[in-house]
This record gives sequence, C-alpha cells and structure tokens, in this order.
Amino acid sequence: MSTRFSNATQLLAAQGLNLGVTDWLEVTQARVNLFAEATGDQQWIHVDPERAASGPFGGCIAHGYLTLALANLFMPQLMAIDNLAMGVNYGTDRVRFPAVVKVGARVRGQGQVVSAERVGTAVQVVVRISIEIEGTERPGCVVDTISRYTFNPTSE
Repeated sequence: MSTRFSNATQLLAAQGLNLGVTDWLEVTQARVNLFAEATGDQQWIHVDPERAASGPFGGCIAHGYLTLALANLFMPQLMAIDNLAMGVNYGTDRVRFPAVVKVGARVRGQGQVVSAERVGTAVQVVVRISIEIEGTERPGCVVDTISRYTFNPTSE
C-alpha cells in the first residue's frame, strides 16, 4: 500500500520515513529478453539460457539496469502524490548492484525517504529504494532516486 502525500508540507515532513515494501514481482526470461531488445544488450548471461546454465551464475540473470529500472515500477507502489501539478524524475545518486538477480527470482522494492527540501516551487525528494531478492540477504540494487514534485496551488 502506498504512503499518500497531499501537499508540500506533508512531503517535506517525510524525511526519514520508511515507506514499507511492495508486492513481489517475478523476474521472467520474457522481461529480460524485452529489456535486452530495447537496449541492445544481448549478452549471453542475460538471453541464452542454455549457455548461461553452465556460466558463472548457473542460469540467466537480469541486466543490472533492468533491476535499476524496476525502481520506477516500485516507486508509485511505495508513495502516492495527490494534488500534483507535475512530477519529474530529476536523477539518481549512489546506484549499486550488490547481488545478481537470477531469472525466476522474485524481487520487491523497499523504500525510505532520505531527504525532502524545497527547490523553487517544487519539493525535491530523495527516496532510497532497495530492490530486495526473495531468500537472499543482499539486494539486487540500491538507488537513491531524486524526484521533484510541484503541487497544485490550492493544496499547499
């Protein structure tokens, strides 16, 4: 369930807030293949199950950048913004891939608001998202996402 914010004051007060976790998502070979097609990264460790079975990971693994992209899928599951005039992705900081995500693994997002500050008329929020892998201690990705949210004037 998303943590809901309706105005800038609420969002600014959220620094340090644990946003909880999302539902689990299975990383399928089909998703990995689509990502490979979209990015042109056809490395065998991602798209050749037969060869990957005898490779260093015992099977195909998701691209690191696919794992990172799942942060965008998980973000609205972690937090919802009401009364929003506009929201934009501003960037990321500190992207790490501590563990590989094997095809067939289940992952979920865990989030925490690292910081929230005014930038002009917007609120800039840094949310640390850890892409957890079911049954493992180390996450597949940890990223500090940076977003800017501008609220409708009547919701301030």
